[in-house]
Amino acid sequence: MTLQIKRFHELTTEELYAILRLRVSVFVVEQNCPYMELDDLDREALHVWLEDEDGIEAYLRILNRGVESEHVAIGRVIAVKRRRGLGTQILSEGIRAAREGFGADRIYLEAQTYARGLYEKQGFRQISDEFLLDGIPHVKMILK
Repeated sequence: MTLQIKRFHELTTEELYAILRLRVSVFVVEQNCPYMELDDLDREALHVWLEDEDGIEAYLRILNRGVESEHVAIGRVIAVKRRRGLGTQILSEGIRAAREGFGADRIYLEAQTYARGLYEKQGFRQISDEFLLDGIPHVKMILK
């Protein structure tokens, strides 16, 4: 498994296509949630993924302070093969990249409620009541 960390302008068209295809297949199609996946924030993001010979196996993006939140934010967390530790691995890499790339002292995210435990294992703490985002239950979380 190879780790890739790139800013938007460093992505090849093939990498960008693979990232967007994966995100749409999970967040729009699999979750049956029509929403604007292409939100213009990708241009500001640090894109982090794990890949092997089959392609991208896990992905997330990181946004600097002031783009989505007052804190550095992680979002679009995906593991293609679930329950194999890839979510934990990509989240660990994302936390490290947020600290190194943006000097993050706090990291913010909005977790789908069912996945809250994944984030809690990495030290994130819930800071909001549950709310609906695009019809899916979420909670706001922070890592200090």
